Amino acid sequence: MTGHAHGAGALLHRWPTVVALAVSALISAGGLGDVADAVDGFGQLLLLLPLEYLILNQIGRRAASWPVVGALTAVTFTVGLLDRVPLATVIAAAALVMLVVGAVTGTPDGRRAFGVQAAGMLGFGAVALAGLAVDPDLGRYLIAAGWLLHGVWDAVHLRLGRVVSRSYAEACGVVDVAVAAMLLFLL
Repeated sequence: MTGHAHGAGALLHRWPTVVALAVSALISAGGLGDVADAVDGFGQLLLLLPLEYLILNQIGRRAASWPVVGALTAVTFTVGLLDRVPLATVIAAAALVMLVVGAVTGTPDGRRAFGVQAAGMLGFGAVALAGLAVDPDLGRYLIAAGWLLHGVWDAVHLRLGRVVSRSYAEACGVVDVAVAAMLLFLL
């Protein structure tokens, strides 16, 4: 096999990383705005990351990862266009519903798996809400820490092969680390 063919095969095998780097480049090229805007936007989106895991844990099908992300992206875009209710409020309400449903009905992978995802939702939610509540100059570090820690969360799920598809865990982890770096170094 030639080096070129091997390189193309490696890129195809790592397509989630390639897509994530392209998305990260688009985010960076679009500009982060000022510190307050970046903290507000990325802080609200930080709430979305554990919600995706919580929903997928409730569904119990890792193959649903990309469709769920697509649906949540559409909802996020629509909420942003309507500009009536803050995105963080919509996400918090959805998370509360998912937490109650999971606690009452259980989940396909059992109580332990639900407990881990519930703890993730509550932990990342607390970091996001704290980052949104404090001065943006401090909030950027809290929000960056949340995105970086979610990248670790993705890596653990990728390694264990649980809750989300491997391709989604890989792509999400790369975007998470890139967003954290942008918040720390590009503002």
